[in-house]
Amino acid sequence: MTETEEARPDPDALLEEASGEGRGKLKIFLGAAPGVGKTYAMLEAARRRAAEGVDVIAGVVETHGRIETETLLAGLEVVPKRAHFYRERILHEMDLETLIERRPDLALIDELAHTNVPGSRHEKRWQDVEDVLAAGIDVYTTLNVQHLETMNDRVARISGVRVRETVPDKVLEQADEIELIDLPPGDLLKRLREGKVYVQDQAARAVQNFFSKGNLTALRELAMRAAADRVDAQLMRHMRSTATSGPWPVQERILVCIDDGPAAREVVRAGKRMADRARVGWIVMHAATDRSDRMSEEERDRLASALRLAERLGAETSTLRAGDNVAATILEHARRVNASRIVLGRGRDRRTLRRLFHEDVAGAVVAQARDFEVTLIADPPRKEESGRRRLPRWRPQATGAAYLRAILIMAAFTIAAMALETVLPVTALSLVFMTGVVVVASVYGLGPSIAASAIGFVAYNFIFTEPRLTFRVMREAELVTLGLFLVASIVTGNLAARLRARAIALRDSVERTTILHEFARSIAVAPTSEAVARAGAQQIAAAIALDVIVLRRIGSRIETIASEPEAAPLDMRERTASSYAFEKGSPAGRGTDTLSASQWLFLPVRAAEETLAVLGLRSREVRPMTAEDRRLLEAFASQLALAFERTDLVDALEAARLSSETERLRSALLSSVSHDLRTPLVSIIGAASSLADEEPGYTPEMRHELAVTIREEGERLDRYIQNLLDMTRLSHGALTPRRIAADLSEIVGNARRRLRGELTRYKIETTIPENMPAIEVDPVLIEQVLVNVLDNAAKHAPDGTAIRLRARVDGPAIALAIADQGPGIPAEARHRVFEMFYRVSTGDAQRAGTGLGLAIARGIVEAHGGRIRAEATNPDGSGTTIVLRLPLANPEV
Repeated sequence: MTETEEARPDPDALLEEASGEGRGKLKIFLGAAPGVGKTYAMLEAARRRAAEGVDVIAGVVETHGRIETETLLAGLEVVPKRAHFYRERILHEMDLETLIERRPDLALIDELAHTNVPGSRHEKRWQDVEDVLAAGIDVYTTLNVQHLETMNDRVARISGVRVRETVPDKVLEQADEIELIDLPPGDLLKRLREGKVYVQDQAARAVQNFFSKGNLTALRELAMRAAADRVDAQLMRHMRSTATSGPWPVQERILVCIDDGPAAREVVRAGKRMADRARVGWIVMHAATDRSDRMSEEERDRLASALRLAERLGAETSTLRAGDNVAATILEHARRVNASRIVLGRGRDRRTLRRLFHEDVAGAVVAQARDFEVTLIADPPRKEESGRRRLPRWRPQATGAAYLRAILIMAAFTIAAMALETVLPVTALSLVFMTGVVVVASVYGLGPSIAASAIGFVAYNFIFTEPRLTFRVMREAELVTLGLFLVASIVTGNLAARLRARAIALRDSVERTTILHEFARSIAVAPTSEAVARAGAQQIAAAIALDVIVLRRIGSRIETIASEPEAAPLDMRERTASSYAFEKGSPAGRGTDTLSASQWLFLPVRAAEETLAVLGLRSREVRPMTAEDRRLLEAFASQLALAFERTDLVDALEAARLSSETERLRSALLSSVSHDLRTPLVSIIGAASSLADEEPGYTPEMRHELAVTIREEGERLDRYIQNLLDMTRLSHGALTPRRIAADLSEIVGNARRRLRGELTRYKIETTIPENMPAIEVDPVLIEQVLVNVLDNAAKHAPDGTAIRLRARVDGPAIALAIADQGPGIPAEARHRVFEMFYRVSTGDAQRAGTGLGLAIARGIVEAHGGRIRAEATNPDGSGTTIVLRLPLANPEV
């Protein structure tokens, strides 16, 4: 790398800075605990900004009755809180809509981790702050370190108190400025005893439970580290954007492996802290095994919750199908993603790992991971479980009906063994029972297969070993046979159950792949956005039993363009959630942090950082949506985005083509009106003016010539206007021929009389057989066709040359050819001369027409069921022959 390249700013850092343009600036006053003076410091900074002329408004400021804080708040404009009726009580929350409409320069929003009253626009106040920042308003806010998501479990270990209200760490990462409000533990305890933090009774309890000197010292260190990490991140961003030379951190990656155990969320938080401290990327993965397919609903919910937490904290998530060696799967994925550290949830007594992997994964990973650092995260014992141990409970995964069927199947195989005893030795009958075990395992899984093994063992011992009908065994060989039979049955049943589970997983994988393939194929052939939405809604509804709606922006409103099944109009809450998903480009509604009380989940359909549509989903079953369902729906949304991009591009190209065509027609029409229509008007006005002047120099012959000029130019003008009217009628489908049997010679004669002035300069040669049959046409319209074709020949043929009209019978039609000796039409332009306003380029000596005559001729001829074409008159390509093919009145004659 050259020196110039080394000094080049990082494009990602520049893009990150550019993405913040138009967005408000966020400043967080960070403290270690309540009472350190965050709100006081925020108000002091706000008053300084107000003194500088900045428009400051208090969206919500919690003074908690502190006189010093209330004194600082006095004089600042405060937005009145909005009342909410909840559980027979009136609660007050920040009026977000009024604050955004007021659009101050700076808004004060206290207690960032606050949870809003149910029914508010957002569940959390930090989400309200996101909307305020997006509106271009700067925000000052306050936050305690224990409310950070990744600090939650650490604070719980330190203080013994778990904070319920948390804020994602990304909010702190996106802050433009952080000010650490620090107060020594002794001073804070003094303020607490003086009643400046809580009232006296609350203060006593707080000192006893949370505000101990040791706790405050530990929290103070956490706050300082969080602020220091943030400052360091800002410094690194500045160095990258300004190409400042300095030490760069080694780019590493952490792989976090989770299961369905209770420690999953703790493992995710630990991985996030490690990644933040090392300033590296991190990935959260779940290794799905045979047992994963038999997880209970509680375990599925726990796993899905941990994966959602990881996504919210900024991790990449993935679920991989593991084989027999789960440790090898983890290590292979770690090498694929270039991870340097592997984090595993160890669990109490390592039971979490055993439950997930059926093996000592930690030991296997440590033994094989020569190139990785392995970290085990233990789940701390709960307080209610301290001092006592719980025995693990066995919970059957199969239903009672499955065990009952397993008993019946083994009873049937027992009867079959009794029937086969006469033809098979007793030792071979064990194979009959093993066959029954395999059948049970293949159909009902591991639990029933173990039960079937036990039933087969008991039945074989009771019925077929001596002494019969007892459970005693006389011979040692039979005892060995029974033991081997039991072991073989259990192993065989276990293998068959695993094979069944993998077959089911493979079937589900194939089914999902097929669903995606059918979905992509159905929307790929849809020609319009509405057709894409209808096809997509039908496929999704049929694939995973969901009610589906697709919404797009139509004008200034977001409207439903497709639904499956037909859905009732969305209420105000649902419309608010869909609007939020569209505007913010993030999920809203059920199962999210925004308007979670909604029955619908709204997923944005995004492409190239633009939200094209919103996919609304409502479950028909009372079961939570699994992580696999969520990923499948996100794949649907991605496919929809590509399809909408395609249809939008087609619409844009069509609109551009129509605009270009309209512009071309408008220019041609203006040219026609300004030149071709004005020219005869000028001649008429000039000749009429000369006739009006009663000068003695005009002879009767001269006046007659002027009158003839007026008549000819008037007829010419009439033809132009008639052409425009006919073209309008043709374009609107209003030109309907009144077809009768007509004589072609009479129509040709009428056309020649109408053009007697223009045709006087040419030799007109007409060859029409006397026995020419009648044609079935509208005589008036076909006469107009001949007038247009002859007028076109008169414009381009040299004076004195011949214009020939020849007619002949051609099957069920008459072919009429009109040939001139003009310069001819290039071969590549012969099919275009019949287009509206198209004119072949000619020299200045040639008279230009409107470009409508031949277009109208084609429209009229085709309306009669005939055809018209242009060809060269002479072998050298000169001259033009227009051939009309018109239907006969009686083709059988």
